[in-house]
Amino acid sequence: MAESSATSAESDAMEAQAPLLVNAVRGCVDFKGRRVLHSKSGCWKSASFIIGVEMAERFAYYGISSNMVTYLTGPLGQSTAAAAANVNAWAGTSALTPLLGAFVADSYLGRYWTIIAASVLYILGLGSLSVSAALNPSDSSSPPLIDVIFFFFALYLIAFAVGGHKPCLQAFGADQFDDENEKELQSKSSFFNWWNFCLCVSTLVGLLALTYIQENLSWELGFGIPCIVMCFSLFVFVFGIGTYRFRVKSDQRNPFVRITRVFVRALKNRRASSPEGVAIEEEVAHFRFLDQASLESNGEEACSMNDVEDAKAILKLLPIYLACLPFGVVYQQSATLFTKQGVTMDRHVTSNFQIPAAALQVFTASSIILFVPLYEAVLIPLARAISHKPTGISLLQRIGTGLVLGVVCMVVAGFTERKRLETALEHGLVDSPEETVPMSAWWLIPQYLVMGVADVLTFVGLQEFFYDQVPGELKSLGIALSFAVVGIGGFLSSFLVSVVDKATGGDGRDSWLSDNLNRGHLDYFYWLLALLNAVSVALYIYFAKSFVYSKRITV
Repeated sequence: MAESSATSAESDAMEAQAPLLVNAVRGCVDFKGRRVLHSKSGCWKSASFIIGVEMAERFAYYGISSNMVTYLTGPLGQSTAAAAANVNAWAGTSALTPLLGAFVADSYLGRYWTIIAASVLYILGLGSLSVSAALNPSDSSSPPLIDVIFFFFALYLIAFAVGGHKPCLQAFGADQFDDENEKELQSKSSFFNWWNFCLCVSTLVGLLALTYIQENLSWELGFGIPCIVMCFSLFVFVFGIGTYRFRVKSDQRNPFVRITRVFVRALKNRRASSPEGVAIEEEVAHFRFLDQASLESNGEEACSMNDVEDAKAILKLLPIYLACLPFGVVYQQSATLFTKQGVTMDRHVTSNFQIPAAALQVFTASSIILFVPLYEAVLIPLARAISHKPTGISLLQRIGTGLVLGVVCMVVAGFTERKRLETALEHGLVDSPEETVPMSAWWLIPQYLVMGVADVLTFVGLQEFFYDQVPGELKSLGIALSFAVVGIGGFLSSFLVSVVDKATGGDGRDSWLSDNLNRGHLDYFYWLLALLNAVSVALYIYFAKSFVYSKRITV
């Protein structure tokens, strides 16, 4: 009888635990290492804390970057070409450091602690930037070299802080949704769109508020406010720790080491006979040379086929990645040369008030804010009805559409600049660069709007595409790769600006990127970018047609 009672008690206990096991999120724990439940963790409740932190970071970043060219050509006294090159180089570094942040997060600290460390670094950088601006008065035409060095030190401290924030926050946010739960999987699909929607709201506020403060009150205050906001965001992030889901690694080995080892082993075994009897998936069959890594040689342990397939999954992304880089060059222009155009034009809203040229970038943010709900509520359902696909259009189709709009943006920008040059000539202002060209800055709105839609389609598509297509332990790297498109684009833009400036100037001639824009030819430069991007679109279409998606997503 006692044995029967004990068995009955065990059965009751198992039945009581069954709902908990069904409700548990597989592969995730809380911050104390305990099992987490769907009903008490993750999803939008956790994502809201993480989105809030990223909104603060974007408020700070764009509040600085959008008007940086004005600060460099103003208080720091740099030329237009030098300032544009410096902004592009810094923006490029800010977009490449996420690769370092992803490495640290995926290999050592984890996403949560990398975000904490990056936030502290961000606060130090913003505080130093504000101090630098206070040491360098706005009326100083030639600041001391030590002040310039301190300014760029603070600026690049922020760039490294961005490296910890960008890949980890978005990947950590996506981690809060369970891929095995149909409802949460649908929410995760929308997460990337609404993530960028919220970021654009904070970007818009940063552009309007901070650029006005910087140009009309003080630069130190314009740099100091973001520092305070980032301090508050760090508190918010830590406050939400009880709701977060932390992914448990299925493979405790360093993912970067094991993937790199595949390439090294394949190179060493390149002359060996190919392994026989190995089943090769269709999606990775065209990288069979990496199968050599699965062979033993010189007493070294062979790589597992799982590691080989993960290496193939990363390698097959390379052609798509390279084809998207010219779009990164186009993207850089809104914060540099678009702004310099706006400086020369009539920006009056009323007879007594005009907006800062950098604030025109709010139209890009506004375009994203308006387009995301339209995309989610109208375009995707319509595409589903036509294509009969759950996602409406594939991620590669979405990205490709954005690349085409990048070409359109540069063509429109070129014709607008041609109109501005004709207006300057008509009113005899060719040799009066300080005079306002009697042409409304609202002419620039179309190129900003097109850039916003292209941003949603291309970069949001790239973020979701790389997050889904990279191996499970490298999700931060997937996000970092999408941001690196902007980073490499920034360096390419800086290089292109320097080459064009030297090639079209000299011998008494004004270059296309002359400090006196009325004697330059930004229109030619924009059309050159349109041509380069048209070529990249053709290459992208060629590569995308032969791309086979990993089984991680259904399109």
